[in-house]
Amino acid sequence: MDRKPSLAFRFAAYAVVSSLALDPIAFAQQPAPASASPPPAAAAADKKSFSQQDLDELLAPIALYPDALLAQILMASTYPLQVVEAARWVKANPNMKEKALEDAMQKQEWDPSVKALTSVPQVLTMMNEKIDWTQKLGDAFLGQQADVMKTAQELRKKADAAGNLKSSENMTVTKTVEENVQVIKIEQPNPQVVYVPTYNPATIYGTWWYSYPPPYYYYPPGYAYGAGLAFATGVFVGAAIWGNCNWGGNNVNINVNKYNNFNRTNIGNGNWNHDPKNRGGVGYRDNATASKYNRGGDRQAAQSREQFRGRAEQGRSELSSMDKGQLNSRVESANRQSGNLGGGASASQRAGAGGGASASQRAGGGASASQRASSTSRGSSGFSGAGGGGASARAASSRGGSSMSRGGGGGRGGGGRR
Repeated sequence: MDRKPSLAFRFAAYAVVSSLALDPIAFAQQPAPASASPPPAAAAADKKSFSQQDLDELLAPIALYPDALLAQILMASTYPLQVVEAARWVKANPNMKEKALEDAMQKQEWDPSVKALTSVPQVLTMMNEKIDWTQKLGDAFLGQQADVMKTAQELRKKADAAGNLKSSENMTVTKTVEENVQVIKIEQPNPQVVYVPTYNPATIYGTWWYSYPPPYYYYPPGYAYGAGLAFATGVFVGAAIWGNCNWGGNNVNINVNKYNNFNRTNIGNGNWNHDPKNRGGVGYRDNATASKYNRGGDRQAAQSREQFRGRAEQGRSELSSMDKGQLNSRVESANRQSGNLGGGASASQRAGAGGGASASQRAGGGASASQRASSTSRGSSGFSGAGGGGASARAASSRGGSSMSRGGGGGRGGGGRR
């Protein structure tokens, strides 16, 4: 006659399953079978996250900014949550400028590149309101820095060929050769004053060369609409904007003197390096970038948990074929192993060391960060066609449903769409 298993039997069964599963972290360290093929995610990591079209769309709205400001934006975009925090601070302190602003920034814990942009509120506002675009730009810059710099140069060459990039009282345009490559530099006539340009990417570069129209562009209040470049009143920034584009090396670097003056430090190295401590809870887009900045443990932890579940299922399967004597023998073995591992509780703690809520928080990712950040600009996700969105995002943009038109001053953009 069939009877329900006793409580003691069920407890013993649980112990056997636990013993069969063992420690998933140790198990994960075992080499994979030689015949195993790499998982799809690992294979995909070898490919570039952003296509050339993605990069063109991401850089089109800012490629014609002065070199120093462009470099500052690229650096700061790698810290999207701090951009949001800084934008909120600027909104709450609209009259903080020059020396008072420098003093106030000494008390903030943001990355220096983010602090610098508080001196140019309209740029910080744009990056905050278009936080999805900002995060994609930062991801592209971290993962494909040389491609980003080359794309900016190619866009400048297109604007020059179209007759829309010339020196004026607001900017100085020069052509020079760096590392045997001709480049176009855009500089501020007065290094302490920044004129932020705005323009329509659909016209400034000539005829847009993709089947999908370019992303919507951002017009701050007070700007005039037109086919070429438009400028607002210059902003005195002093030493706050210390970034610099190294076009020959396809990277950015630091004007050490300006950096030290604004941040009141004494660094001697002009190289810029991303600081993952200031990334907050924002995950990196690809495994290669995550590994570079020591944030690659999340994928390994997830694999450990999957392997643990597999071993547990194997244990349950074996239980079905055991008699009472075999079960008792396995329980005694489990108890011995539990003692060697330092007790059942500690073993289970080790089993969960890689994951649970903490792993998901670390993996956090771009989407969750964007959701948190978007609370400051709900309904305004401009540049939505740029980067990583693929055809679906661009198709949505082409239907005119992008919130850029709502967040960008109500103007037209992206090739005349509304």
